[in-house]
Amino acid sequence: MTTTDSAPPPNFIRNIIEEDLKTDKYSGRVITRFPPEPNGYLHIGHAKSICLNFGFAAEYKDECHLRFDDTNPTKEEVEYVESIKADVRWLGFDWGEHLYYASDYFDKLYDYAIQLIREGKAYVDSLSADEIREHRGTLTEPGKESPYRNRSVEENLDMFGRMKAGEFEDGTHVLRAKIDMASPNMLMRDPTLYRIRKVSHHRTGDKWHIYPMYDFTHCLSDSIEGITHSICTLEFENNRPLYDWVLDQLKVYHPQQIEFARLNLTYTVLSKRKLIELVEGGHVSAWDDPRMPTISGLRRRGYTPEAIRNFCERIGVAKRDSIVDMAFLEYCLREDLNKHAPRVMAVLRPLRVVIENYPEDQVEELDAINNPEDPGMGTRKVPFSRVLYIEQDDFREDPPKKFFRLAPGREVRLRYAYFIKCTDVVKDEQTGEIIELRCTYDPKTRGGDAPDGRKVKATLHWVSAAHAVKAEVRLYDHLFTKTNPTDEKKSSDWKSSLSPNSLERLTECYVEPSLADAAPESRYQFERLGYFCADRDSSDTSPVFNRTVTLRDEWAKIQKAQKKKKKS
Repeated sequence: MTTTDSAPPPNFIRNIIEEDLKTDKYSGRVITRFPPEPNGYLHIGHAKSICLNFGFAAEYKDECHLRFDDTNPTKEEVEYVESIKADVRWLGFDWGEHLYYASDYFDKLYDYAIQLIREGKAYVDSLSADEIREHRGTLTEPGKESPYRNRSVEENLDMFGRMKAGEFEDGTHVLRAKIDMASPNMLMRDPTLYRIRKVSHHRTGDKWHIYPMYDFTHCLSDSIEGITHSICTLEFENNRPLYDWVLDQLKVYHPQQIEFARLNLTYTVLSKRKLIELVEGGHVSAWDDPRMPTISGLRRRGYTPEAIRNFCERIGVAKRDSIVDMAFLEYCLREDLNKHAPRVMAVLRPLRVVIENYPEDQVEELDAINNPEDPGMGTRKVPFSRVLYIEQDDFREDPPKKFFRLAPGREVRLRYAYFIKCTDVVKDEQTGEIIELRCTYDPKTRGGDAPDGRKVKATLHWVSAAHAVKAEVRLYDHLFTKTNPTDEKKSSDWKSSLSPNSLERLTECYVEPSLADAAPESRYQFERLGYFCADRDSSDTSPVFNRTVTLRDEWAKIQKAQKKKKKS
């Protein structure tokens, strides 16, 4: 799915597909698949793969399969299956009737394993895992053959059948491919094809006591489903010879595996193992914590599927790993929200303002623009009264140079309302803290302009104290303080850069009354503050909003600095 009507940008995968179509390699078909393991929630890196696989299928008007690689029941849960389906749908993609599971093929995979044994290309090994590791050798030394490598076909068939029947305990035997213990690619040194796991499977129950390994399952699942282009990330490049070996030995339909560089983002981690550690270690509240790079976390924070798809398209497809600045993802998000998010007013750190010359019992309904980028979104009414709240940061009793907001004796504009001037400051007698401002307003400046042409240098947002809705606002920031949290000498140190300031909760906030019933995932621009999203924790009496992203555009600053550097 592309975000514009223009021709899609060229990349090496599209070039391969175009060439295959020219030569009619796959009879004009482009069938892709997205094959997640249901052992965790999807993250932004998976979104890139989803957009690629479903995007190419849509571009060439063909099909993309959603296939769960459910071959390790010790780590898989139905919860993950359902979350993955929900995330793919939310991103805007549909697999239609093409929903599959590797477990659909367990019987067929077993038959393929029997075929390899019969042809002398696989054997049951009784070495322990540590012994297999020792026999495998090193990058500079060839491996040693297992003493069980030359078992007879009959013995291997008998042992493998007994493994399937559950006669042996976990770890006592494995089925290995018989390839080459001296191969420079260590993955080809008789890799494991099956292992014993006496664990109930979420779909097949207790039928199986052995489960196929990923490398054996994946290529054959692609073959069974008629996939034409098996698009995966670069870490599987070393696995491609095994992918090809299995299919070639079994003489079955052979898709093409194509690798692309995975997505890496600054200020986050995208390793599923590390994300599990964050959840299980209590460093975040759950998989959908808005600080997490999971799709469900980004969704809860207020990201839009359009922004994520646009981001994935813009970063392109490369053959070499690199790291993308989080600021660019936020740039894509701001670009989308700026067009579609309604503007509203909210005060996060309130300071009480009393307009002394405004009638006590008077309330006005002022017209406010919902989004200046889209006139079709219309206007709304906001109440104005004698007592208001403004942001504490919008007032200085002793203003520094270039501070143009409210100060004693100074006049400013209230958004959509009037000019006001501060005439007095009320402080707490014990702490000396400013607790209230006394002001006057000019009734002739309704709408924000003075008839006499005088100008003010600042416009402030506000809410009417009598009509405002009290809310909780959660200010989220980067989860890590370091640009690359995993760039450490010791891999165990990656959690040391977790930011203590990644979440700030403000419980004394006030929002305009139009937000009282904001539905979860509703997105808004809080004027002058940033973009926010209503959270599912909201109640009928107390809405909760998550800060999605600030108004400050770091990516624009980075680009400006880069251009300046080039010129110099």
